[in-house]
Amino acid sequence: MGFNHRRGLNPYTSPYTILDCGDIPVTPFDNALALRQMSEAFLELGSRTSALPEGDDPKPKLLTLGGDHSVALPALRALNKIVGGPVAVLHFDAHLDTWNPARYGSAWESPQSDFNHGSMFWIASNEGLILNGSSAHAGLRTRLTGDGWDDYVDDDRQGFLRISSDDIDDLGTKGIIDAIVERIGLETPTYLSIDIDVIDPGLCPGTGTPEPGGWTSRELIKIIRGLESLNVVGADIVEVAPAYDGTGEQTALTAAQLGFEILTSWVSRGLKQRDEYKEGKVETSTKVGNKGSKRHEL
Repeated sequence: MGFNHRRGLNPYTSPYTILDCGDIPVTPFDNALALRQMSEAFLELGSRTSALPEGDDPKPKLLTLGGDHSVALPALRALNKIVGGPVAVLHFDAHLDTWNPARYGSAWESPQSDFNHGSMFWIASNEGLILNGSSAHAGLRTRLTGDGWDDYVDDDRQGFLRISSDDIDDLGTKGIIDAIVERIGLETPTYLSIDIDVIDPGLCPGTGTPEPGGWTSRELIKIIRGLESLNVVGADIVEVAPAYDGTGEQTALTAAQLGFEILTSWVSRGLKQRDEYKEGKVETSTKVGNKGSKRHEL
């Protein structure tokens, strides 16, 4: 059951090949080494030549499913080399994740502790991996550190547009979509990062840093569908923590649906660019994975 009725295609039987690359082996004992391992793995996978005909997108697109949001940093480091420069970041999250590590006060500071799931975009921005002025947060509702607006000042310096969770009440899903498209544009290479805590914890409790007042899963899915025209070159769905999920595994189910929507959007956009897309009438191959069939690596 893979036919997406809203788009009129099945991404798994389209001319593109979708592969499960398995888990990246990383050490749990050394953050610096784990970061290196992830960076090398993303670069290796993302640099492979796809089976697309000449003139089409020459590189695979990676969708990372994970726990800790820090996986975005090695993904951005790899994309910088693959794309040949910085990319925009579209970040769905309750939290900024552009925090300067110095904002986390500790009597035992270390370079390794600077790299965490709240600082990875700050590090990426300072490394020149993120396009300043073309990136956006969406779904924000976090508390800030300190007694003022310093976190927002630093976020401004990094060039992010901030769309709060409350904005959906006034703008609706269409207004959120329009604001994002206006900010990023349709051709800018973009990394899509979805922290599952952007959704209200009443609907998705399986996450490590829940924040009340979030969007519904239906609202987020609607927004993701509306952003199909963006040039998304990589994506992640992160901070899913099964240990905290409900008995119905609603958080995992929502994350899986979001992944399905991203894959569908990638396939749909690719087919449109190749002039093969007809609503509900996409030619498919029954020989899944057969090199002789009309399938291309996504």
